Amino acid sequence: MGSTERIRNVARRVAKWVKAGHQIVVVPSAMSGETNRLLALAAELEPAQRTDGIRRELDALAATGEQASSALLAIALQAEGLGSISFTGWQVPVRTDSSYTKARIESIDGENIRQQLQQGKVVIVTGFQGIDADHNITTLGRGGSDTSAVAIAAALQADECLIYTDVDGVYTTDPRVVANAKRLKSISFEEMLELASLGSKVLQIRSVEFAGKYRVPLRVLSSFTPWDIDLAEEARSGTLITFEEDEKMEKAVVSGIAFTRDEAKISVLGVPDTPGIAYQILGAVADANIEVDVIIQNLSKDGKTDLSFTVTRGDYERTLQLLQDKVVPKLGEGTKVVGNPNISKVSIVGIGMRSHSGVASTMFRTLSQENVNIQMITTSEIKTSVVIDEKYVELAVRSLHTAFGLDGDTRIEVPQRNG
Repeated sequence: MGSTERIRNVARRVAKWVKAGHQIVVVPSAMSGETNRLLALAAELEPAQRTDGIRRELDALAATGEQASSALLAIALQAEGLGSISFTGWQVPVRTDSSYTKARIESIDGENIRQQLQQGKVVIVTGFQGIDADHNITTLGRGGSDTSAVAIAAALQADECLIYTDVDGVYTTDPRVVANAKRLKSISFEEMLELASLGSKVLQIRSVEFAGKYRVPLRVLSSFTPWDIDLAEEARSGTLITFEEDEKMEKAVVSGIAFTRDEAKISVLGVPDTPGIAYQILGAVADANIEVDVIIQNLSKDGKTDLSFTVTRGDYERTLQLLQDKVVPKLGEGTKVVGNPNISKVSIVGIGMRSHSGVASTMFRTLSQENVNIQMITTSEIKTSVVIDEKYVELAVRSLHTAFGLDGDTRIEVPQRNG
């Protein structure tokens, strides 16, 4: 959706599916770079402290990007001779909670959409946004158009949800970091959920959660393929996110490597080692609507312990201030807060880890050989994550990709993001 010509190509692609007999609902994102442009304008005017009132207006502002692209796509479809109509989130309506800038969908009424589909129209619904109980416009966070699309597909009980993005599927890791990363023909829902939660930028985690909860068939495709590609070939391309685990999946010990640079580490040192102390610290963080990821508590020494956890880098300063102002004064003398905003998380994911031993030790040995120090570790049944210094993240990803046999034979060329 980066230009009117690309919007015209989207319309042609949609027309191809309609002419093949499919009923189509399209959930577009904003034009490339538009959301960043709007938020940059707001940043020039924004006061030092971001209040709920400011967040409300940021949502009202950011939502206009998707409204513009939806209307433009509807016009382009009509130019292709198709009946079309665009709906904003509140016209559907897509109902959300009131967590501005990162709202969660509560319900979708698909009746307006169904009526238009029955009239033979292509329906375009603005992604990324909804409306709360007080009729305020809300947005779902960056990448929220994926979530909107899957949620609408679930509400309509669609046959399939196709996510067109700037890569042609799900890769073993980011091809911009590992040039010979491989595209996966299929991946299990569990693995995709882990990869999305651990930093893979292909799909927003909530879109995968919706797909899993409502069993929505989901396929990731490239928006860069020619619009006139054979329909059957297009339908088989990309990566299928499946709910069935087959023999091929079981053979892959590790299916992918995810990483995120958007991490910060916070440690509360010298806290009393008493029942409820973790809740006293992390409860206050949760009440401020700040998400915590990796958590580690050290062994007690002289009745004191240290608690470390990670948050997104955008919440780093706010979390530090919250702890220093409202939590530490209640914990007694000797307690202090320190932080490091320059860390990254690297994770290996694979359902094959359930039945193979020594996977974590291979990860640790590989990083040790590259002199990469591990600061924190967390594991689950199908993933192991480590927190490391940010400057080593690409080295870590490349070495692990090779160590687990994920390297492909040829270089993969991937278009760069425009916005």
